[in-house]
Amino acid sequence: MRASAQDFWNDQDAAQKLLQQRSKLERTVERQERFEALVADASVLFEFAEEDEASVNELRELLARLSHDIEQAETEMLLSGENDALNAICTIHPGAGGTESQDWAEMLLRMYLKWAEGRGFKTEILEYQPGEEAGIKSVTFRVEGEYAYGLLSAEAGVHRLVRISPFDQAARRHTSFASLFVYPEIDENIEVEINEKDLRVDTYRSTGAGGQHINTTDSAVRITHLPTGIVVACQNQRSQHQNRAVAMQVLRSRLYELELEKRQAETAQLEANKMDNSFGSQIRNYVLAPYRLVKDARTKLERGDVDAVLAGDLDDFIKEYLLSRRAA
Repeated sequence: MRASAQDFWNDQDAAQKLLQQRSKLERTVERQERFEALVADASVLFEFAEEDEASVNELRELLARLSHDIEQAETEMLLSGENDALNAICTIHPGAGGTESQDWAEMLLRMYLKWAEGRGFKTEILEYQPGEEAGIKSVTFRVEGEYAYGLLSAEAGVHRLVRISPFDQAARRHTSFASLFVYPEIDENIEVEINEKDLRVDTYRSTGAGGQHINTTDSAVRITHLPTGIVVACQNQRSQHQNRAVAMQVLRSRLYELELEKRQAETAQLEANKMDNSFGSQIRNYVLAPYRLVKDARTKLERGDVDAVLAGDLDDFIKEYLLSRRAA
């Protein structure tokens, strides 16, 4: 085996790539073995189900789990982009509308954190700016898991909410907008040149959502890349040095994505990222009043169980979009 050869680490880049490929193949084999084991268990339970009600219930639960896992595997098969398998760095910004849109932005944050949790992905809040009354002014979070970027890139764009406002004493219907931006987390093997003279580094006191997000010293870091105007921040690490390191990682990912946009023909996803955070530019509508419906503006897929969608049940929207993109 090449990994055991004495000269394996002479070329560290090639060694890292080979180990990543091996890890991916191992996960594929493990998933296949898990599918085969579940099918075998289902076959046994099917035989017992004729006489045992408990086996019937267990069989139903097993088939539901198998169906869910197969759906996830089929969705991942639609991802073949260079960066699709990478972790994702996500930013949510509210649109115009003050407290209404800021509250909607926080609802979106909860939705995506729940979605990630359901897939077994790890998440980390990197920067959190709360609204004055409710919601958030902006948030940046990291999602760690295989194909996190490829999956979440299908969600990038403007999201529109229609509801009876909880902040309006007259109980009128309001429309709110918020945008999700998604970037691949670039690993250390990809070179992104950043000159220190192009950076402005500011420190400030964190004002996070609570608990671990609140620092007692001015350790939060905000970095501005002067040539592009890109601003990144991190506030949840234990020291200013650690916050700066994470902020620089986010900046590298943002600059890498910017360079890809310059070199590649614009895709529908990139167009969605550039749309105005307002009427007519949304990728999806979430209607809570006068009726309840979630409808994707790109694929026309509709769901009536709005609460489940807002609780992170997004896989069918993601799969439908990936299918439509492949067919285009």
